[in-house]
Amino acid sequence: MSISNPFIIGLTGGIGSGKSAAAARFAEAHDIHVVDADIKSRVVVEPGRPALQQIVDRFGDAVLQADGSLNRAALRERVFQIADERRWLEQLLHPLIREEIVRDLASAQSPYALLVSPLLVESGQYQMTQRVLVVDVPEALQIARTTARDQVPEAQVRAILQAQAQREDRLRHADDVITNDQDLAALHRQVDQLHQFYLALSTGAKP
Repeated sequence: MSISNPFIIGLTGGIGSGKSAAAARFAEAHDIHVVDADIKSRVVVEPGRPALQQIVDRFGDAVLQADGSLNRAALRERVFQIADERRWLEQLLHPLIREEIVRDLASAQSPYALLVSPLLVESGQYQMTQRVLVVDVPEALQIARTTARDQVPEAQVRAILQAQAQREDRLRHADDVITNDQDLAALHRQVDQLHQFYLALSTGAKP
């Protein structure tokens, strides 16, 4: 399924790559409509949603917070230990997340829209886009950033990396690449250059 209106850029990168910082620059500096698949993944498991009950039926009340909302850390710990459980969860949630994404993208008013997803390649969401932008960093830097940011063990970060597309797989799907191994100013410069390129593409002008 391809969405041609508006022009959709898929933005992805592994955990700790800086894709959220890149998306924020597109949104705040250039007023680009951003749809975040991570946010949509939270919406579909809100209390009262059928998916949350199915998750509880599968994993028990241990994956719930005291207020009845999903304990994402507890669930993540379970599914990243057992591949079959992770696949079950993905089969449940990915179609629901896709529906939310499609609805939000259709409302975009900017010249192009950005679909931000850590699983853009693995989930097939890249097929909803006209172009794929990868924020790329060395694995060692991903691990260092994520352990510092989230205060989680390195082993857990490595398990998440194993569940995500390998760096080479993402780069094979990439039309454009931001290398985020320097400071925030360097990231912003790359985003600003790509914004001008995407404006030209979305309006049919010669880049």
